[in-house]
Amino acid sequence: MSDAIDFLAGHRGEVLQRGLEHVRISGISLVLALAVALPVALWLAHTGRGGVLAINASNIGRALPSLAIIALVFSLPGFGLSQNTAIIALVLLGIPPILTNAYVGVRGVDRDVVEAARGMGMRGTQILRGVELPLAAPVIMAGVRTGAVQIVATATLGALVGAGGLGVFIIDAIALQDTGRLIAGAVLVALLAIVTDVGFGALERAVTPAGLAVTQHRERTRRRGAGRGRGDQVLAGQARRSGAA
Repeated sequence: MSDAIDFLAGHRGEVLQRGLEHVRISGISLVLALAVALPVALWLAHTGRGGVLAINASNIGRALPSLAIIALVFSLPGFGLSQNTAIIALVLLGIPPILTNAYVGVRGVDRDVVEAARGMGMRGTQILRGVELPLAAPVIMAGVRTGAVQIVATATLGALVGAGGLGVFIIDAIALQDTGRLIAGAVLVALLAIVTDVGFGALERAVTPAGLAVTQHRERTRRRGAGRGRGDQVLAGQARRSGAA
């Protein structure tokens, strides 16, 4: 660990440069993934059309290894060693969780609430904006959070195709057999992923409607209470069996 600290202390400028590259690549990829996945998911969920196909395609995307997607994009004409290769691959990796959660979140809104809004004279887009999106926002943000963390973590592999970022430290360390550089790069990527997760977790809580947050808290409390009750029953049963023995 001391070697990693020495490396960070002696390469502050390069660490800052690579960190900004990593954030830039990840940010662009996340924005593009949102621009593709959200409109498609919201339209499918609101209309109820093609949902099964979209979810299955999303699940297939999740099953593909990250390195395989980067290699596939790298092999396409016009790409190769460039940041664009990494960005397109990261977009493809970020779309599945965002699309799935947005679709599930909107479809999970109580249909009685939707029908009540329609009965009040609200039209399709008004229902989507005023009813479905606010209630589905926590689930949608959970998908964005998952996609963002996955993009930040996988952007490390972008160094393999000349995209830069913090992954350069890890790739160079393997080639140079430099343990300090390797640990420093791994710690920096892990810290950035943790900061991303915590930041989007705060956004997820911020977009949760107050009434829904109270309901979720009560439900979690009820489940914990039920779990403790079952646990007490099991222990009591064991005690009775031990006494009988």
